[in-house]
Amino acid sequence: MNRTDALVDVRRSLHERLIGRMDARQLDAMPRAERRLRVREQALSLLREQGHMLPQSALADVVNAVSDAVVGMGPIEFLLKDPGVTEVMVNGPDDVYVERKGRIERVADRLFEGEEAVLHVIERIVAPLGLRVDATSPWVDARLPDGSRVHAIVPPLSLCGPVLNVRKFSSIPLGPGDLLAGGTIGPRMLAFLAACVRGRMNIVISGGTSSGKTTLLAVLSSFVPSEERLITIEDAAELRLAQPHVIGLEARPATVEGRGEVTVRDLLRNALRMRPDRIVVGEVRGGEALDMLQAMNTGHDGSLSTAHANSARHALWRLETMALMSDVDLPVAHVRAQVSSAIDVVVHTARLRDGRRVVFQVATVDELDGTGDPVVVEIFGFRPRIGREGAFVCTGITPRVVSSLAERVQDLDHRWFEAGIDAWEPA
Repeated sequence: MNRTDALVDVRRSLHERLIGRMDARQLDAMPRAERRLRVREQALSLLREQGHMLPQSALADVVNAVSDAVVGMGPIEFLLKDPGVTEVMVNGPDDVYVERKGRIERVADRLFEGEEAVLHVIERIVAPLGLRVDATSPWVDARLPDGSRVHAIVPPLSLCGPVLNVRKFSSIPLGPGDLLAGGTIGPRMLAFLAACVRGRMNIVISGGTSSGKTTLLAVLSSFVPSEERLITIEDAAELRLAQPHVIGLEARPATVEGRGEVTVRDLLRNALRMRPDRIVVGEVRGGEALDMLQAMNTGHDGSLSTAHANSARHALWRLETMALMSDVDLPVAHVRAQVSSAIDVVVHTARLRDGRRVVFQVATVDELDGTGDPVVVEIFGFRPRIGREGAFVCTGITPRVVSSLAERVQDLDHRWFEAGIDAWEPA
């Protein structure tokens, strides 16, 4: 037996004996740092009892690995601690990928010893939340204590073994300056959106998965006046807003008995009774779209939300489709009119081939055209073929909302909307 196999055997034996010796309930009740220290102490004690003489480096590796397996996320713990990793994707025991700077990379080492090891990590995540994953309940959405989002799906639905996705939560929120410095948004574009937020325009941020929608939503919310009362509604809580008066609401899935579900739509209806100055819906996915549109049209202006879509125009079509999914039977023309009157601005985000996330389009929504569709007017956009890295541009159209913004906040400099490259800082 070679040295690597011997260490694997020691690690497996140590793990099994620790599980038998330590009380899982006591461990869960301890603070994370104390819990890890207790596991390390017990692991070293067991190694001495078994008479294992290991080099210092190998001893540290074994103790760390077992500690991670017992109180952490096992083989992926080091990936979750890596500040450069934004998402961990486990596609069965033999196939692990991570996302770094928007690019997906495969992890070369085989991290899991089999499907049971992957299932153990999933169980560690969902069990404290009162959830389970098995053949009768084969998928789950959850959230780690640090805010990271977790999705797991297991056989028979998954054909490659148990699959686990962890989208990490950044403890350091980005600000407007970070978006400018990172080439995510242009200065005139940002100034216009900041004025729209201060002027209580209703804004929808659209885009694909991992295109930066939630990050942009959090940044735009920083322009909300500090004296306003915000209520955030999310399927899985991700937003961390800097405002002093924020009420965060999070949906809840049904228990294993099929009871206790609280949907985003339920929370939205509750939020309307909580005297909000603004409502921030983390993501609109279904029939709650109609409730949101009606709220926007009945005095709850200044709302912010996100939705999955391929463009600004597609975002309006998606909202229309989702509103029609509600239990209220309304004609399409009526829903379309609601969308047109409720939404003022659509911001579309995209992830480029090099992993960079950009604001691809900023458009305003005007009244219905002759065919009954809302008129979408692009004010700013990103042109990937200009220069080596693309460029933000202004289309030269002054939006109709400028007059409304002048009444609510301030007159906007019309030079912001002059056609050309968006490459100067507005006064």
